[in-house]
Amino acid sequence: MKAGLVRWLLVAWVLQPIAAKAEWQPVEQVRTYAVTGSSGAALYDSIGEKGPELGGSRAVAHTTFKLTWTRKYERRGNACVLAVARPKLIITYTLPKPAVELSAVTQASWATFIAGIETHERVHGDHIKEMVRDIEATSVGLSADDDPDCRKIRIELTKRLGELSARQRQRGRDFDKAEMSEGGNIRRLILQLVNGP
Repeated sequence: MKAGLVRWLLVAWVLQPIAAKAEWQPVEQVRTYAVTGSSGAALYDSIGEKGPELGGSRAVAHTTFKLTWTRKYERRGNACVLAVARPKLIITYTLPKPAVELSAVTQASWATFIAGIETHERVHGDHIKEMVRDIEATSVGLSADDDPDCRKIRIELTKRLGELSARQRQRGRDFDKAEMSEGGNIRRLILQLVNGP
């Protein structure tokens, strides 16, 4: 019985690092840009002047990411297999931040606004994380027959990644369109800020 327990503990100890290595966690960071004004309307005007540029106009906030991969291709017979695909994902949320202390009333209005904006951006972050998980799922174990130099597999992988990336971008556009349409959450947050104190 004692030997069985020791064997079980040894197996658990050996397998633990393997399970830990299989898990990856994104790095999420928030960057801010300074806005000025003593009222909600003035703060929003400042966002229009200083917000991140996207497609020729300014946005309230923006989510970007940097994704790199550690990949290991293995030759198995005359085939090539992608044995390891480990992501390193850094998501950056860019949000406005008042440069000066606000009055209590304006601060309360701002707090509601910025909480809603950050929630919106973190949904984009969730979409990015889901895309990376999908890439991981479609990558690990991918194989190509008659590919001893691992060239065909890279072409197939690039095609699949392009499809997943395009799907994520479209999902983000659809989400923004719904949130910014009349009655949408972002539009409501902006109106509350501008029409508030």
